[in-house]
Amino acid sequence: MNILIIENEIYLAQKVVSRLLDDGHSCDYIESPNIDNLTKDYDTILLSTSLPSALVNSIIKRYSPTSIILLLVSYISDETVTNPINEGAKDYIMKPFIMDELVRKIYHYKECRSLRRELSTLREYVDFIMNDIDTNDTILPPSFPTLIESNSQKCSDKLVFDLSRRLDMPIKFISLSNANWQKTFNLVNTKTIIYLTDFHTLKKNAKENLYKLIDQKNVVISTLEKEDEFPYRKVEFNDENQLMTNSNIMTINDYVKLMVLSYQNKYPDTELSKKLGISRKSLWEKRKKLGIEKKK
Repeated sequence: MNILIIENEIYLAQKVVSRLLDDGHSCDYIESPNIDNLTKDYDTILLSTSLPSALVNSIIKRYSPTSIILLLVSYISDETVTNPINEGAKDYIMKPFIMDELVRKIYHYKECRSLRRELSTLREYVDFIMNDIDTNDTILPPSFPTLIESNSQKCSDKLVFDLSRRLDMPIKFISLSNANWQKTFNLVNTKTIIYLTDFHTLKKNAKENLYKLIDQKNVVISTLEKEDEFPYRKVEFNDENQLMTNSNIMTINDYVKLMVLSYQNKYPDTELSKKLGISRKSLWEKRKKLGIEKKK
């Protein structure tokens, strides 16, 4: 890490620099900085609050959006701790301090920053890949257990992600096609949404045993097939645009419906029917039978 130490106690600053250099970090030391001369970027800044409060606040405003700022404090007051933290500093450590404690704080906030960045990236990715699924009219109720019947695993996933955010609960993903799924299931924290996928792969007796296991548990199950005998709450959520993501074999009618919906704006009916290997009359009949509206 690139670390800047701003401290007017020279002996203390030298000890900090020496320790951080031994740990493999790159360090700069400034005794009394001029804010206009601070042009370099740093991962972490160790900032003494013995400096004038106006200068401390200026440094925090300059670096807090991108750097971890830890305060080196001689005494605790609004001016030395409360106000700087409100301005954007992360934490403080009282002088004199144990060097290992300072290093622990540096690594702790470095890890926190990395986790926040990773979480932000993952949230953005999830929103990106699920942007084409509209769940406004389908909300998963906060009651468990619940089964989601869908023509797409992606649709089920979107509902569970929405529920997780709404309830502020983490998700544990478990595939029922995995031979060791029950061992994983038994280890899950009770304040977690247990999301069981691939329910349609289970045989009837395995499903009946599962019903007993999930009773009064925070469980959401997804299936790509109709489940008439499920004893708890069921939610149906299908999206015609997601048919191709279904891992099951599609019926001919489902395939024709998907192709027509996907390409009717690109090709006229004459060419579309030719590509499907059917007559234009058959295409018209398919539209009528499958309820496919012809978009103008």
